Amino acid sequence: MRIISGYLKGRLINVPQSKFIRPTTDRVRETLFNILNNKIIFDDINVLDLYSGSGSLGIECISRGADEVTFVEKNSKIYLNLIENLKSLDIDKKSKVFRTEAVIFTKKETLFKYDLILADPPFFDFDIYEVVKNVKKNNLLAENGIMIIERSVQTKEKDILEFSVEPFRIVGDACLYEISN
Repeated sequence: MRIISGYLKGRLINVPQSKFIRPTTDRVRETLFNILNNKIIFDDINVLDLYSGSGSLGIECISRGADEVTFVEKNSKIYLNLIENLKSLDIDKKSKVFRTEAVIFTKKETLFKYDLILADPPFFDFDIYEVVKNVKKNNLLAENGIMIIERSVQTKEKDILEFSVEPFRIVGDACLYEISN
């Protein structure tokens, strides 16, 4: 998979073959980051990439100027691949990587706030609802921060009920939701 923009544009990241990973397609990533470019300035922001997988979303943020990205991935094999991707791009110093579940990570109270939270859970994994509740309860978003969630169009009705918001964009099978303070 290629990085689509920024100072790492064109560089490759490895995506492991696994039934536990569903990388965000180039089309969805391009759409998402075109929209985000109009909403936020990436320079010096802090990003939380939940359900990180290969790290493509968080790496894209670093490439565009993010100060630091915290990656959260529970699967050991995918976690090790993510660390290798960060090292191969020489961005491991701009990254923190946690091997844990998103629900557990977001349960922890912290004074640290994120300008952007990206969540791309497996399409039919419903713990994202608890993650969103944890993000709100523990006030993980900075004052003008936003959370973007990628879900399947097949879970749209349930997602709308749980998130209390309509998707702001549908790209193929992916629905993109924005949660803000």
